[in-house]
Amino acid sequence: MLTKKQIQLLEFIQRRMSRDGVPPSFDEMKDALDLRSKSGIHRLVTALEERGFIRRLPHRARALEVLRLPDALTHLTEDKPDTAVKESGFTPRVISNARPARPRGAMTVVDSPAVQLPLMGRIAAGVPIEAISEISHHVAVPGTMLAGREHHYALEVTGDSMIEAGINDGDVVVIREQDTAENGDIIVALIDDQEATLKRYRRRGSMIALEAANQAYETRMLPESRVRVQGRLVGLIRSY
Repeated sequence: MLTKKQIQLLEFIQRRMSRDGVPPSFDEMKDALDLRSKSGIHRLVTALEERGFIRRLPHRARALEVLRLPDALTHLTEDKPDTAVKESGFTPRVISNARPARPRGAMTVVDSPAVQLPLMGRIAAGVPIEAISEISHHVAVPGTMLAGREHHYALEVTGDSMIEAGINDGDVVVIREQDTAENGDIIVALIDDQEATLKRYRRRGSMIALEAANQAYETRMLPESRVRVQGRLVGLIRSY
């Protein structure tokens, strides 16, 4: 028999995986269950694993697989809004593909109508790199991944600073072009009109915090005059 917290965590994981294709980070689990530290989440995850409800996949960051659900959660096989626990942050929808023979990032999604987006090059999820402005080639993404009629483009991720948000080195991120952002959005930030980086956005008075999703990286605080929003993350494509 599962405890209330174990059921809440299992429900949160299942809903997020059904919605986004990747499990939430431990920080997101902690916030969703109103726990003070991630050690409590580690204990809950271990308990669920020992009882055969989930499995941790080796050698992959934040990789969990739901093996089965208790009777109380069988309704989660239906596509319903998440009302059990509060959401925290944003995890991109992931489309997975077999490793292509052509250059990384040039994968094609064949199970839904595809739209060709320009792949603008690489963006750092770590130390910012030189601003990206040239189209290297195009990548096909599902039309359902795109939001409204706004312009979209794709970037290949370099670095590991966003791994706890499910964004790995070599992933291709789909960006909706916009020049504004809400707190918590994962954005393409252009710093001093020279460096581009993928980070979570927070406004703190007249300063902009660019937050990594990896404890090995510090949050970068910059005056708002030095930061320009170039777009918001709306999807992610991963090759294996």
